[in-house]
Amino acid sequence: MKTPHPRSVYLLLLPAMLLLVGCSAEQPATADTDTPELIVAAERGDTLRIETLLAAHDPVDSRDSCQWTPLMKAALNGHSQAADRLIRAGAGLDLADKGGYTALMLAASNNHAELVKSLLAQGANPNLQESTKGWTALIWAAKQGHLESVAALIEGGATIGITDFAGETARSWAGKNHHLEVIRLLDNS
Repeated sequence: MKTPHPRSVYLLLLPAMLLLVGCSAEQPATADTDTPELIVAAERGDTLRIETLLAAHDPVDSRDSCQWTPLMKAALNGHSQAADRLIRAGAGLDLADKGGYTALMLAASNNHAELVKSLLAQGANPNLQESTKGWTALIWAAKQGHLESVAALIEGGATIGITDFAGETARSWAGKNHHLEVIRLLDNS
């Protein structure tokens, strides 16, 4: 029996995990009255629209009903140019949604390593813990086996030994999921 790719398993589980806090990353933003246009543009990576909205003084940290910001949507989808533009406009790097997820956690959990590096270089805190399981960006990346993001987070100052609410660390999650390269990297850091 073929073992499913870890990212496939993650993508199947993410909606269920986010539904626990009442919001879903898989449900795309739409241009309705509840979702600010800047969030929709960021989710799509539409830098031209982002530029227009920012020039019209749309709030860079506008929120939807789940407390997502434009930067979170750009990070989730790996839209580096959109994220960079939002950061230059003053987007809050460590703002969190209803579940305590930050842009850095969303980028790391989806292995957008270049975006992880950019967020860290701008001052994002790598050691914040989300409020549902106590996972940090490093725990997310290690659990998923995202070697590039794990390396970026370690280089960016992530604390390796932080435990989640169940007492697990990035190392123990990598071990449970048989991510040998991640284990080696964590053990040698």
